Amino acid sequence: MSHPSLALCIPAYNAAAYLPRLLQSALAQTIPFDEILVYDDCSTDDTGKIAVEFGAKVIRGEINRGCSHGKNALAEQTTCEWIHFHDADDALYPNFVEQAYKWMVLDNAPDVVLFNYEWRHDDTGELISIRYFDDAELRRDAIAYAIREQINPFCGLYRRSAYLQAGGYDTDPLVLYNEDVAFHCRLAIAGLKFAAEPTITIINYYRPNSMSSANQIKCAKAQYHVMRKVAASLSGRYAQEIAQRLWAIAGVSAAYLDWENADNCLHLATAVYSKSPNNLSVIFRFICNYNPYFAIRLREWLIRLLKPQLRQQTTT
Repeated sequence: MSHPSLALCIPAYNAAAYLPRLLQSALAQTIPFDEILVYDDCSTDDTGKIAVEFGAKVIRGEINRGCSHGKNALAEQTTCEWIHFHDADDALYPNFVEQAYKWMVLDNAPDVVLFNYEWRHDDTGELISIRYFDDAELRRDAIAYAIREQINPFCGLYRRSAYLQAGGYDTDPLVLYNEDVAFHCRLAIAGLKFAAEPTITIINYYRPNSMSSANQIKCAKAQYHVMRKVAASLSGRYAQEIAQRLWAIAGVSAAYLDWENADNCLHLATAVYSKSPNNLSVIFRFICNYNPYFAIRLREWLIRLLKPQLRQQTTT
Protein backbone atom coordinates (compact mmCIF):
# COMPACT_ATOMS: atom_id res chain seq x y z
CA MET A 1 0.00 0.00 0.00
CA SER A 2 1.19 3.50 -0.76
CA HIS A 3 1.65 5.91 2.10
CA PRO A 4 2.62 9.57 2.51
CA SER A 5 6.39 10.01 2.26
CA LEU A 6 8.53 11.77 4.87
CA ALA A 7 12.01 13.27 4.53
CA LEU A 8 14.40 14.09 7.36
CA CYS A 9 16.15 17.31 6.35
CA ILE A 10 19.30 18.29 8.26
CA PRO A 11 21.08 21.61 7.68
CA ALA A 12 24.64 21.19 8.94
CA TYR A 13 27.82 23.20 9.28
CA ASN A 14 30.90 21.70 10.97
CA ALA A 15 28.63 19.19 12.69
CA ALA A 16 30.92 16.15 12.58
CA ALA A 17 31.03 15.88 16.37
CA TYR A 18 27.23 15.70 16.72
CA LEU A 19 25.85 14.32 13.47
CA PRO A 20 26.40 10.60 14.25
CA ARG A 21 24.11 10.83 17.29
CA LEU A 22 21.26 12.28 15.20
CA LEU A 23 21.73 9.91 12.27
CA GLN A 24 21.87 6.90 14.58
CA SER A 25 18.56 7.99 16.10
CA ALA A 26 17.12 8.51 12.61
CA LEU A 27 18.09 5.00 11.54
CA ALA A 28 16.61 3.53 14.75
CA GLN A 29 13.05 4.60 13.90
CA THR A 30 10.31 1.99 14.23
CA ILE A 31 9.12 3.17 10.81
CA PRO A 32 11.96 4.41 8.57
CA PHE A 33 12.19 7.83 6.97
CA ASP A 34 11.66 7.65 3.23
CA GLU A 35 14.65 9.91 2.69
CA ILE A 36 17.41 11.44 4.81
CA LEU A 37 19.11 14.52 3.41
CA VAL A 38 21.95 16.63 4.80
CA TYR A 39 22.79 20.09 3.52
CA ASP A 40 26.54 20.54 4.06
CA ASP A 41 26.99 24.30 4.25
CA CYS A 42 30.66 24.35 3.23
CA SER A 43 31.86 22.61 6.37
CA THR A 44 35.59 22.46 7.04
CA ASP A 45 35.31 19.17 8.96
CA ASP A 46 34.00 15.71 8.01
CA THR A 47 30.29 16.60 8.12
CA GLY A 48 29.62 15.50 4.54
CA LYS A 49 31.72 12.34 4.83
CA ILE A 50 29.92 11.23 7.99
CA ALA A 51 26.52 11.88 6.42
CA VAL A 52 27.42 9.66 3.45
CA GLU A 53 28.69 6.91 5.77
CA PHE A 54 25.26 6.82 7.42
CA GLY A 55 23.51 6.59 4.05
CA ALA A 56 22.22 10.14 3.84
CA LYS A 57 21.95 12.06 0.60
CA VAL A 58 24.30 15.03 0.81
CA ILE A 59 23.70 18.38 -0.84
CA ARG A 60 26.81 20.56 -0.75
CA GLY A 61 26.67 24.32 -0.83
CA GLU A 62 29.29 26.20 -2.81
CA ILE A 63 29.55 28.99 -0.22
CA ASN A 64 28.44 29.20 3.41
CA ARG A 65 24.97 30.75 3.31
CA GLY A 66 23.44 29.79 6.63
CA CYS A 67 20.80 27.52 8.05
CA SER A 68 17.77 29.19 6.46
CA HIS A 69 19.18 28.81 2.95
CA GLY A 70 20.04 25.20 3.76
CA LYS A 71 16.50 24.39 4.82
CA ASN A 72 15.05 25.94 1.69
CA ALA A 73 17.50 23.96 -0.46
CA LEU A 74 16.59 20.73 1.32
CA ALA A 75 12.86 21.35 0.89
CA GLU A 76 13.36 21.99 -2.81
CA GLN A 77 15.54 18.90 -3.35
CA THR A 78 13.40 16.26 -1.67
CA THR A 79 10.51 14.64 -3.48
CA CYS A 80 8.75 13.59 -0.27
CA GLU A 81 5.32 14.97 0.55
CA TRP A 82 6.26 15.83 4.13
CA ILE A 83 9.45 17.19 5.66
CA HIS A 84 10.93 17.35 9.12
CA PHE A 85 13.89 19.62 9.81
CA HIS A 86 16.29 18.66 12.56
CA ASP A 87 19.34 20.39 13.97
CA ALA A 88 22.47 18.28 13.59
CA ASP A 89 23.24 18.41 17.32
CA ASP A 90 19.84 17.13 18.52
CA ALA A 91 18.22 13.68 18.40
CA LEU A 92 15.01 11.72 17.87
CA TYR A 93 13.30 9.05 19.90
CA PRO A 94 12.51 5.87 17.88
CA ASN A 95 8.80 6.73 17.72
CA PHE A 96 9.01 10.03 15.83
CA VAL A 97 8.11 8.75 12.36
CA GLU A 98 5.47 6.46 13.83
CA GLN A 99 3.74 9.41 15.47
CA ALA A 100 4.19 11.59 12.38
CA TYR A 101 2.43 9.02 10.21
CA LYS A 102 -0.67 9.24 12.38
CA TRP A 103 -1.01 12.84 11.20
CA MET A 104 0.16 12.39 7.64
CA VAL A 105 -2.51 9.80 6.79
CA LEU A 106 -5.43 11.95 7.96
CA ASP A 107 -7.86 12.98 5.24
CA ASN A 108 -7.84 16.57 6.49
CA ALA A 109 -4.33 16.71 7.93
CA PRO A 110 -3.01 20.08 9.13
CA ASP A 111 -0.11 21.63 7.23
CA VAL A 112 2.09 21.98 10.32
CA VAL A 113 2.25 19.69 13.35
CA LEU A 114 4.37 20.67 16.36
CA PHE A 115 5.76 17.91 18.57
CA ASN A 116 6.43 18.29 22.28
CA TYR A 117 10.08 17.76 23.13
CA GLU A 118 12.57 17.34 25.94
CA TRP A 119 15.28 19.89 26.66
CA ARG A 120 18.40 18.21 28.06
CA HIS A 121 21.97 19.16 28.93
CA ASP A 122 24.25 18.10 26.09
CA ASP A 123 27.11 17.02 28.34
CA THR A 124 25.18 15.03 30.97
CA GLY A 125 21.83 14.25 29.31
CA GLU A 126 20.07 15.60 32.41
CA LEU A 127 16.50 16.72 31.76
CA ILE A 128 16.04 20.48 32.05
CA SER A 129 12.39 20.80 31.05
CA ILE A 130 9.74 19.64 28.61
CA ARG A 131 8.25 21.93 25.99
CA TYR A 132 4.51 21.59 25.51
CA PHE A 133 2.52 23.14 22.67
CA ASP A 134 -1.13 24.09 23.03
CA ASP A 135 -3.10 22.25 20.33
CA ALA A 136 -6.32 24.15 21.03
CA GLU A 137 -4.63 27.55 20.80
CA LEU A 138 -2.75 26.59 17.63
CA ARG A 139 -5.99 25.55 15.96
CA ARG A 140 -7.85 28.60 17.24
CA ASP A 141 -5.33 31.24 16.14
CA ALA A 142 -1.98 30.15 14.75
CA ILE A 143 -0.92 33.72 13.96
CA ALA A 144 -1.28 34.92 17.55
CA TYR A 145 0.47 31.79 18.80
CA ALA A 146 3.40 32.22 16.39
CA ILE A 147 3.84 35.86 17.42
CA ARG A 148 3.73 35.01 21.10
CA GLU A 149 5.77 31.79 21.22
CA GLN A 150 9.23 30.64 20.21
CA ILE A 151 8.71 27.69 17.85
CA ASN A 152 11.75 25.81 16.60
CA PRO A 153 11.72 23.75 13.40
CA PHE A 154 13.30 20.65 14.97
CA CYS A 155 9.89 19.98 16.54
CA GLY A 156 7.83 20.48 13.38
CA LEU A 157 6.29 18.32 10.67
CA TYR A 158 5.53 20.29 7.50
CA ARG A 159 3.54 19.58 4.35
CA ARG A 160 6.13 20.28 1.67
CA SER A 161 3.75 21.81 -0.88
CA ALA A 162 2.38 24.25 1.70
CA TYR A 163 5.91 25.11 2.86
CA LEU A 164 6.99 25.96 -0.68
CA GLN A 165 3.83 27.90 -1.46
CA ALA A 166 4.28 30.03 1.67
CA GLY A 167 7.83 30.91 0.64
CA GLY A 168 9.79 28.82 3.12
CA TYR A 169 12.43 30.47 5.25
CA ASP A 170 13.18 34.20 5.09
CA THR A 171 16.90 34.48 4.23
CA ASP A 172 17.08 38.20 5.07
CA PRO A 173 20.24 38.65 7.23
CA LEU A 174 18.31 41.01 9.52
CA VAL A 175 16.18 38.14 10.87
CA LEU A 176 19.11 35.81 11.43
CA TYR A 177 19.14 34.65 15.07
CA ASN A 178 15.34 34.71 15.07
CA GLU A 179 14.63 33.09 11.72
CA ASP A 180 12.52 30.33 13.25
CA VAL A 181 9.95 32.78 14.62
CA ALA A 182 9.96 34.60 11.29
CA PHE A 183 9.36 31.27 9.55
CA HIS A 184 6.41 30.16 11.66
CA CYS A 185 4.84 33.60 11.55
CA ARG A 186 5.14 33.47 7.75
CA LEU A 187 3.44 30.08 7.60
CA ALA A 188 0.64 31.16 9.92
CA ILE A 189 0.04 34.42 8.06
CA ALA A 190 -0.09 32.45 4.80
CA GLY A 191 -3.03 30.53 6.24
CA LEU A 192 -1.43 27.17 6.95
CA LYS A 193 -3.30 25.03 9.48
CA PHE A 194 -1.42 24.18 12.69
CA ALA A 195 -1.85 21.43 15.29
CA ALA A 196 0.18 19.85 18.09
CA GLU A 197 1.14 16.24 18.88
CA PRO A 198 1.37 15.54 22.64
CA THR A 199 3.71 12.55 22.45
CA ILE A 200 7.35 13.40 23.19
CA THR A 201 9.51 12.18 20.32
CA ILE A 202 12.36 14.71 20.18
CA ILE A 203 15.38 15.68 22.29
CA ASN A 204 16.79 19.20 22.08
CA TYR A 205 20.23 19.46 23.66
CA TYR A 206 21.33 22.61 25.44
CA ARG A 207 24.86 23.90 24.95
CA PRO A 208 25.90 27.21 26.57
CA ASN A 209 27.95 28.18 23.50
CA SER A 210 25.14 27.65 20.98
CA MET A 211 24.40 30.40 18.48
CA SER A 212 21.42 31.80 20.37
CA SER A 213 22.85 31.38 23.88
CA ALA A 214 26.05 33.21 22.98
CA ASN A 215 24.41 36.04 21.01
CA GLN A 216 21.56 37.46 23.09
CA ILE A 217 21.98 41.03 21.77
CA LYS A 218 21.90 39.85 18.16
CA CYS A 219 18.85 37.72 18.96
CA ALA A 220 16.99 40.73 20.35
CA LYS A 221 17.84 42.83 17.29
CA ALA A 222 16.62 40.06 15.00
CA GLN A 223 13.41 39.73 17.03
CA TYR A 224 12.70 43.42 16.42
CA HIS A 225 13.11 43.00 12.66
CA VAL A 226 10.87 39.93 12.67
CA MET A 227 8.10 41.85 14.43
CA ARG A 228 8.62 44.79 12.08
CA LYS A 229 8.04 42.50 9.12
CA VAL A 230 5.10 40.77 10.78
CA ALA A 231 3.47 44.13 11.52
CA ALA A 232 3.89 45.17 7.89
CA SER A 233 2.41 41.87 6.65
CA LEU A 234 -0.63 42.07 8.91
CA SER A 235 -1.48 45.72 8.16
CA GLY A 236 -2.97 46.62 11.54
CA ARG A 237 -4.19 43.16 12.53
CA TYR A 238 -2.87 41.59 15.75
CA ALA A 239 -1.62 44.98 16.89
CA GLN A 240 -1.89 44.16 20.59
CA GLU A 241 0.00 40.87 20.26
CA ILE A 242 2.76 42.50 18.21
CA ALA A 243 3.08 45.40 20.64
CA GLN A 244 3.28 43.11 23.65
CA ARG A 245 6.03 41.10 21.97
CA LEU A 246 7.93 44.29 21.16
CA TRP A 247 7.70 45.47 24.76
CA ALA A 248 9.24 42.16 25.86
CA ILE A 249 12.06 42.51 23.32
CA ALA A 250 12.67 46.07 24.52
CA GLY A 251 13.06 44.74 28.05
CA VAL A 252 15.69 42.23 26.95
CA SER A 253 17.53 44.91 24.98
CA ALA A 254 17.49 47.19 28.01
CA ALA A 255 19.02 44.43 30.13
CA TYR A 256 21.99 44.48 27.75
CA LEU A 257 21.94 48.32 27.60
CA ASP A 258 21.17 48.20 23.88
CA TRP A 259 19.08 51.36 23.97
CA GLU A 260 18.94 51.73 20.20
CA ASN A 261 17.11 48.44 19.78
CA ALA A 262 14.99 49.05 22.87
CA ASP A 263 13.89 52.41 21.48
CA ASN A 264 13.19 50.92 18.06
CA CYS A 265 10.94 48.34 19.70
CA LEU A 266 9.09 50.94 21.75
CA HIS A 267 8.64 53.22 18.76
CA LEU A 268 7.07 50.44 16.72
CA ALA A 269 5.05 49.11 19.65
CA THR A 270 3.44 52.49 20.35
CA ALA A 271 2.89 53.06 16.64
CA VAL A 272 0.91 49.83 16.17
CA TYR A 273 -0.88 49.90 19.54
CA SER A 274 -1.05 53.01 21.68
CA LYS A 275 -1.68 51.32 25.03
CA SER A 276 1.04 49.77 27.20
CA PRO A 277 0.79 46.00 27.91
CA ASN A 278 -1.64 44.83 30.57
CA ASN A 279 0.94 42.53 32.15
CA LEU A 280 2.94 45.50 33.49
CA SER A 281 2.55 46.96 36.96
CA VAL A 282 0.11 49.85 37.38
CA ILE A 283 2.86 52.34 38.23
CA PHE A 284 5.06 51.28 35.33
CA ARG A 285 2.11 51.43 32.92
CA PHE A 286 1.35 54.95 34.11
CA ILE A 287 4.94 56.05 33.44
CA CYS A 288 4.92 54.23 30.09
CA ASN A 289 1.82 56.11 29.00
CA TYR A 290 3.61 59.36 29.81
CA ASN A 291 7.02 58.49 28.31
CA PRO A 292 7.84 54.85 27.42
CA TYR A 293 11.49 55.63 26.67
CA PHE A 294 12.04 57.12 30.12
CA ALA A 295 10.00 54.34 31.75
CA ILE A 296 12.12 51.51 30.43
CA ARG A 297 15.33 53.28 31.44
CA LEU A 298 13.97 53.92 34.92
CA ARG A 299 12.92 50.28 35.23
CA GLU A 300 16.35 49.02 34.18
CA TRP A 301 18.11 51.40 36.60
CA LEU A 302 15.91 50.19 39.47
CA ILE A 303 16.60 46.54 38.61
CA ARG A 304 20.34 47.14 38.61
CA LEU A 305 20.10 49.07 41.88
CA LEU A 306 17.73 46.80 43.80
CA LYS A 307 18.26 43.39 42.16
CA PRO A 308 21.78 43.42 40.67
CA GLN A 309 21.90 39.62 40.66
CA LEU A 310 19.41 39.64 37.80
CA ARG A 311 21.97 41.38 35.60
CA GLN A 312 25.11 39.47 36.50
CA GLN A 313 24.94 37.44 33.29
CA THR A 314 24.48 40.41 30.97
CA THR A 315 27.21 42.41 29.30
CA THR A 316 27.50 46.07 28.49
